[in-house]
Amino acid sequence: MALFGELGTGKTSLVRGIAEGLLAEPAAVSSPTFTLIHEYRGRLRLIHTDLYRLTAAQLENTGLSDYLDGHTVTAIEWADRWGGGLPPDRLEIHLSHRPTATRRAILTASGLSACRLLAALRTHLSKSRPTREPRQTRVQLPRSRRASL
Repeated sequence: MALFGELGTGKTSLVRGIAEGLLAEPAAVSSPTFTLIHEYRGRLRLIHTDLYRLTAAQLENTGLSDYLDGHTVTAIEWADRWGGGLPPDRLEIHLSHRPTATRRAILTASGLSACRLLAALRTHLSKSRPTREPRQTRVQLPRSRRASL
C-alpha cells in the first residue's frame, strides 16, 4: 500500500487499523520516521515504513524491496518519495484533511491483485454501510480496469 497525504492526515492511524485487522497489536504501531521500517506479526506480516526523510538514492540501501514478496502487507508512508521504485501492483491511498476532524481517503488500484482487493473492499463497504448515517466512499479503479469489473 502506498500512502499519500500531508502531515497529520492519518497515515499512521490507518496503519494501526490495518494492524488491528491483521490481529497484530495496534497499540504497538508508531511512526517509523527514524527507524525506517517496523515489522508487526499477525495473520500476515505487516511492514510499516516511512520514507519522509529519505531521498530516492537512499532508498536503494533500505532493503524495503525485499518485503515486496506478495505475502507481506507493506504500508509505505510518503510513498511519493520512492517514485518509480513502487511496485506496479499496489493500492494507493490518498488521505486529506476534511472539516471537523475527519479525513478523506481516495483509494486507487494499480495491478491485478490491487484491483481485486479494491473490488472486494467496495463490495464489503456497500454491504456494511449503516442505514441511519449516510457516508461517502470514493473508490477509484484505473480506467482500463473499470470496464471489466
